[in-house]
Amino acid sequence: MSSSKFIEIQGVEQAFKTPKGRFVALRDIHLTVARGEFVALIGHSGCGKSTLLNLIAGLTKPTQGALLCANKEIAGPGPERAVVFQNHSLLPWLTCFENIHLGVERVFAATESRAQLKQRTDEALALVGLTPAAHKRPGEISGGMKQRVGIARALAMEPKVLLMDEPFGALDALTRAKLQDELLAIVQKTQSTVVMVTHDVDEAVLLSDRIVMMTNGPAATIGEVLRVDLPRPRNRVELAEDPAYVRCRKAVIDFLYTRQGHVEKAA
Repeated sequence: MSSSKFIEIQGVEQAFKTPKGRFVALRDIHLTVARGEFVALIGHSGCGKSTLLNLIAGLTKPTQGALLCANKEIAGPGPERAVVFQNHSLLPWLTCFENIHLGVERVFAATESRAQLKQRTDEALALVGLTPAAHKRPGEISGGMKQRVGIARALAMEPKVLLMDEPFGALDALTRAKLQDELLAIVQKTQSTVVMVTHDVDEAVLLSDRIVMMTNGPAATIGEVLRVDLPRPRNRVELAEDPAYVRCRKAVIDFLYTRQGHVEKAA
């Protein structure tokens, strides 16, 4: 299998039936993601970023076209594709450890011992720096820590693909920056393949190998794909004045606010 085609999206369209008729959210989507690549999806609200992520996750099926992961058609959700949502989706009556262990059990209970399941959960907590909070419940920890638990839960299942839907969107700027830096370190260590939805230009440039820029909806499609040729590991302070970083940032801003600029309409 060619590493340049780990995820394949072939001629995908996604339409929905509405009271006003057929609504086309996405059209003519063609994209490949290589193994170990970090791809960001960016665009204005309503451009279908989350719709495309849900298709890769197998949460919805395309109206037309096909999606493949490791040469297998994506026909539904699977443990090889883990999702981290903007809302951490933790069960409030379970501890941080138990929230992660629940997912680990569902994936590995048939093949691993209790001790192995516990070790896998402990390692995931350690990876995101939450070992001291293992026995706290979601109501006892900060928003940033909750998101770390969500990331740990996803990583504990050893997914081939990590799908992230604006995971830091609800956090304050300092917490967001800290988690971005932690995500950089985690991806460097795990060599995960990541597809991430974001509204944040700086986040996209800092984290990604490529940025997929979506045209405005309805019937949104891929307008442009930008390669981010910045060496890893990346340091946000050093990159701030790096000419290549500045060029990438300017290219995304030009696409979003010059070529795709529009006034947001009220729902």
